[in-house]
This record gives sequence, C-alpha cells and structure tokens, in this order.
Amino acid sequence: MTQLHDLKAQQDLLVKLDDTDLVLSDPNDDVRGRKVLDSFGDDIGHVTKLFIDNAERKVRFLQVGAGGFLGLGERQFLIPIEDVARITETTVHVNHSRDHVVKSPAFDPSLTTWRDSKYWNLYYGHYGVTPNWGL
Repeated sequence: MTQLHDLKAQQDLLVKLDDTDLVLSDPNDDVRGRKVLDSFGDDIGHVTKLFIDNAERKVRFLQVGAGGFLGLGERQFLIPIEDVARITETTVHVNHSRDHVVKSPAFDPSLTTWRDSKYWNLYYGHYGVTPNWGL
C-alpha cells in the first residue's frame, strides 16, 4: 500500500514544462513571454514558465516575472491557472489586482519546495480558487 501511495504522490508532482520533453498540443496555447495584466488592466509582469501536473499533463500554474532589468532583480510569482480570466494573443488577464499578486506567498524558483502540495495549496488559498485537478 505504501508503494502505491508513493507512486500516486510522485505522479501528482508539479513539473516545469521546460524540464520535460513535452510540448503543448497547440502552440497558440503557449503563453510564455506574454504580458500579465491584473483585473484593472495594470501590468503585473510576464509569464516566464508553465507548471504542469505530472499525472494529467495540464498547465496548473503560471510563473510570472515582474520588475528588475534584463532579468536581474526580477521577482517571481505563481498564479494558479484557475485565476486566469482570459487570454489574448499578447496578454494573460488575471482576476486579481497587482497588489494581491505581489502579496502572494513567496516563490523562489531555485528551491524545490514548490513540488509539495502543501506549498501550492498556499497559492490556491491566497487566490481564493479551488484546484480543478486531483489534489
């Protein structure tokens, strides 16, 4: 039973799309590099990475970079896909204000703590959304 539980836990891990050999089925769905706008249309930053769940292979979080210059000093934020209001050819619109995003739990892309469901549940709670996948 423990092995089955461990296998299930491994399958549910989030992975960075860039760390896999997977590609999006429709290249138009790749929002990396697009500008992220808040609920008021204010600029938050840009999508730097996509996180997918290892079991269903669907995008679950956007990593958004904001501030800095040429990538230096840039802060990173995670936004659950459930908070995305709409996507255009050049932008991703989210349901919260820039201030709300900036106050989200700290995200350090160099750490691996984001692989733990307790970690991403903090983001679901912060954004007040329920994950639409097997947590």
